Amino acid sequence: MDKIAVLIPCYNESKTIRKVVEDFKKELPESTVYVYDNNSTDETAQIAKQAGAIVRYEKKQGKGNVIRRMFREIDAECYIMIDGDDTYSAEDAKQMKEFVLEKNVDMVIGDRLSSSYFTENKRLFHNTGNVLVRKLINIIYKSNIRDVMTGYRAFSYRFVKTFPVLSKGFEIETEMTIHTLDKDMGIENVIIEYKDRPSGSSSKLNTYSDGFKVIKTIFNLYKNYRPLSFFTWLFAILAIMGTWLFIPVAIEYFETGLVPKMPTLVASVFFYLFAIQSLFSGLILDTIVKKDKQRFEIELNRYEDEFKKQIYIVEKDEI
Repeated sequence: MDKIAVLIPCYNESKTIRKVVEDFKKELPESTVYVYDNNSTDETAQIAKQAGAIVRYEKKQGKGNVIRRMFREIDAECYIMIDGDDTYSAEDAKQMKEFVLEKNVDMVIGDRLSSSYFTENKRLFHNTGNVLVRKLINIIYKSNIRDVMTGYRAFSYRFVKTFPVLSKGFEIETEMTIHTLDKDMGIENVIIEYKDRPSGSSSKLNTYSDGFKVIKTIFNLYKNYRPLSFFTWLFAILAIMGTWLFIPVAIEYFETGLVPKMPTLVASVFFYLFAIQSLFSGLILDTIVKKDKQRFEIELNRYEDEFKKQIYIVEKDEI
């Protein structure tokens, strides 16, 4: 088991990967640096090896697929995940790893938005999207997350081994954040410095398609993690629509004793039926989610025991 594992998912980062690897080997000499190449067509893997990183490969395209393999294959007391584009400073990792190793925090978020992100990043819709996603999650989960989509994070062993990776692409950061909030795991924000990509290095993030995927991920995770709240809102919307259709029919009936708008009445009844169905769906799914949380806590204890055993073995070997 590594003390600190630096995880760098990479796709065509030959212009920057050497500096990223060398910076971490300098700032965290006790760490092991892993570069996972995701079908790069340039010299990313070769340059990473030359810089002293352990290079491994993931053939399934997408950042989420790379992170899934990383989390499965590597055991460490603390994990530092960073992009290979040299937009972050390795020096900030010192404070981030202290939260994991010394304060028992499960996920540390590198907060770009509170420092230099808006001045360095000139892509307007990227900035707007980051703020929108952050506010949306903080409203839904009543949290204080400052940067949802940052690629610079630190994790505990407990988080890495119990996090179910479902996303395949860049929406993985959003999924990590929501999972941590939903499971009441320890989370901290650390302000970090951000600089835009150097000349000749291009972002792999598509503002519109990946932004849509992130919003879709939030919607699905909200439905899956908070079904009672989600379906209660749906119940309210359907009930309001049913009432809006029913009131004119009711008024006309009490005035004339007739129901000439029979299709409208039928439609309103269906809206009420769908509303009731939504409410009961939320109640049933909420019970399932609570049972799942109980199983998760039991699983968490099992991984905690496994982690302690591995630490004991490492310390015994060192002695």
